Amino acid sequence: MSWTNVRLILAREIRDQLRDRRTLFMMAVLPILLYPMLGMSFLQISQFMHEHPVSVAVFGAENLPSSPRLIDEEHFAASLFSGVEQVGLLRVAKVPGKGSQARKEALQAAESGQYDAVVFVPADFAGQLERFHQFLSLARRQGARKGPSVAPAVEVPKPEVFWSKASDKSQVASLRLDQVLENWRRQIVLANLAAGGLPSAAAEPFQWQKTDVAQASGREVSPFWPKLLPVMMLVWALTGAFYPAVDLCAGEKERGTLETLLSSPAARGEIVLGKLATIMLFSMVTALLNVLGMGLTGWLILGQIDGIGPPPLGAAGWLLAALVPMSLLFSALCLAVAAFARSSKEGQYYLMPLLLVTMPLVVLPMAPGVELNLGYSLIPVTGVVLLLKTALEGQYLLMLRFAPPVLMVTAVCALLAIRWAIDQFNSESVLFRESERLDVGLWLHHLLQDRQPTPTVAAAVFCGIVILLVRFFMTFAVSGPGEPDFSGLARQILVMELAVILTPTLLMTALFTYRPWQTLGLRRPPAAALGAAAFLAVLLHPLVRLLGDLVERLYPVSDQVRKSLEAVDQSLLRAPYWPVLLLVAVLPAVCEELAFRGFILSGLRHLGHKWRAIVYTAIFFGLTHAILQQSLVACLLGVVIGYLAVQSNSIFPGMVFHVVNNSLAVIVGRTPVLRDLLTRDPGHPARFWITIVIATLPALLLLYGFHRLPWQRSEEEERREAILKAIEADG
Repeated sequence: MSWTNVRLILAREIRDQLRDRRTLFMMAVLPILLYPMLGMSFLQISQFMHEHPVSVAVFGAENLPSSPRLIDEEHFAASLFSGVEQVGLLRVAKVPGKGSQARKEALQAAESGQYDAVVFVPADFAGQLERFHQFLSLARRQGARKGPSVAPAVEVPKPEVFWSKASDKSQVASLRLDQVLENWRRQIVLANLAAGGLPSAAAEPFQWQKTDVAQASGREVSPFWPKLLPVMMLVWALTGAFYPAVDLCAGEKERGTLETLLSSPAARGEIVLGKLATIMLFSMVTALLNVLGMGLTGWLILGQIDGIGPPPLGAAGWLLAALVPMSLLFSALCLAVAAFARSSKEGQYYLMPLLLVTMPLVVLPMAPGVELNLGYSLIPVTGVVLLLKTALEGQYLLMLRFAPPVLMVTAVCALLAIRWAIDQFNSESVLFRESERLDVGLWLHHLLQDRQPTPTVAAAVFCGIVILLVRFFMTFAVSGPGEPDFSGLARQILVMELAVILTPTLLMTALFTYRPWQTLGLRRPPAAALGAAAFLAVLLHPLVRLLGDLVERLYPVSDQVRKSLEAVDQSLLRAPYWPVLLLVAVLPAVCEELAFRGFILSGLRHLGHKWRAIVYTAIFFGLTHAILQQSLVACLLGVVIGYLAVQSNSIFPGMVFHVVNNSLAVIVGRTPVLRDLLTRDPGHPARFWITIVIATLPALLLLYGFHRLPWQRSEEEERREAILKAIEADG
């Protein structure tokens, strides 16, 4: 690695970018102009933002008591409001509420939108209140001679409030009305207490005293800024990295300068690092200028608003510290994606998919109840946002506790992204792809007419996406309400496995390939591979259960999902033994292995990298499971099964492993002894861990045995190995 070459490439790319006026405008000028203009627009719009009065109808106003008064002419009594200026925000219309149809008329008035809210006062409401009041007065006078009296069963009719959630004005009217009616009810309660000889303090014997510890410690920060600043910084870091990456890769292809750079003495890795440093620099500058512009505008405008206040002074330091690794990650991703684009126009199309993948990870920390813990700290991007949010809130001990896993995950993701970018530049088929436009008809015609022995990478990805989409829609079509019985579960499993997974796989095998046996991996495995795969599934089952338990601890399932899973387990326990094994173990193993370790894996092998094909196939396999916790464990199992399929050159060892693993889940659930042995018992923790160690050691030996098998490489894998050997020989 020549760092001199990296510095020369960095200087070259920076000069090229600074010559582009559009780049300078987007990076430096736009943040300076954008946020002050937004602030001025906010001030102008705020002049039109004020509270508007709403209309309330009181049906049966004649049934209200005379004291305390609820209505004064066209408004509610001023004593029921916290301020005199709020009296005019509720306009009152008195409507007679006599007869048996009074409630129905009040309901119709609210439904039709004639009034924003309607209060219905039932007949004899005031009379019943007065009788209860008189009883309390009488009880007070007689209490000294006869002792305490028991209140009679005085049933006061309940007034009703009608409003509509579909109308914003109706919601506002309901909120304002709730405060007024509660104050009025409190006045009635105080009058009744006085009639019974009790002090007014009996209604409210004490009051809570609240102390803001953040304000007392001098760390008072509005929750607005810790949620907004990290999200905006990461969004601008991504967009700030994308456009320079497109220009440095796809733009150079269009200008014809990429070939000159590739023919220079600089190695491909050095070229990638030079371009990466340039993109990272522009990403950081863009993010910093935008966040500073937003913070300055917020300091001047939003800082004057009660409840928001100015952004914290220490935010700049924390944002800058987190910006370095995140800009590195986003820059590497954008560089790899831009290298795949044939033109700048095509590269810009890739921004939206990249945002769609990244934005859920960025926005997730803003959801209610999402706090920094070990589970969220292991999620890329999300952990960084939560770490920043925690730091800006002043929770430094919590931040230091989870900073190592967040930084570790971010570093691993950044290294993988850089590795991907280097691989993109090492692939001539990626850098110099033909510039034909995408035509779905021509693509399908090519797949059908120019069929290969095994599917292409595009066909394998297309099959995986079709399975995921069909499964998503079929989940809502076949699931029924209520607790599932075994017949309903059997119908769902048959539809999912046969119609959703197996049928598309067989159709695409017949349409896109002419060697179905090779495509699906239906070859004879080595003699001992089937038995070794079955024994491996038995040995790894305790570890699989441990992983499932750890995943559930990190990401607990909701109560609703837990109840659904428990209902499914109970239905399976009540069902006959062998039908359950066929539906839960045998059928999924056959259908899913033909799809994932058959068609999809054989197509992804054309990527030229065995492990990349195995991992991508495992991701597709994990995504077919509806529950996140199951998807994570299934993805790890998919890596093991894919490894067995590749090393044995056959789908059957993976199929046997799948059958045994699913069967053990059923057997352990029906066998108390095995369930106790494979469940962590706080009273006997050593027994469980001894089982894990005893089972895992021979499992590793079996995996090493599969590693020694002479596996068959694809043409792309052989070509890649030859290139790597040639590079090592030259180096």
